[in-house]
Amino acid sequence: QVQLVESGGGLVQPGGSLRLSCVASRNIFSTYTMGWYRQAPGNQRELVVTITNGGTTNYADSVKGRFAISRDNAKNTLYLQMNSLKPEDAAVYYCNAAFSYGNIKNNFWGQGTQVTVSS
Repeated sequence: QVQLVESGGGLVQPGGSLRLSCVASRNIFSTYTMGWYRQAPGNQRELVVTITNGGTTNYADSVKGRFAISRDNAKNTLYLQMNSLKPEDAAVYYCNAAFSYGNIKNNFWGQGTQVTVSS
């Protein structure tokens, strides 16, 4: 089992910045693909960005150039730096850890952190 705890959400004005954090209960970055997803009211959960254990990133087109994923292996912490925030970025942001090898598939989610973008 892996526990993921997000933090860093809040209220920010359009054009502002936030940094989200996700602390994993153990060192998994060397084996898991980590990611940030978001879900706005009435919408399905959507991918924001993922990073593989090898460091390959995949950003949603809507956040390219504005958001950046990073990780601190020593702290078991994943980050999402969000700049130039727009009202449409408002959502609950979830941290995800995914592992797949043969018949072994693990998928863990955090509890989410709310991001509100409003003036």
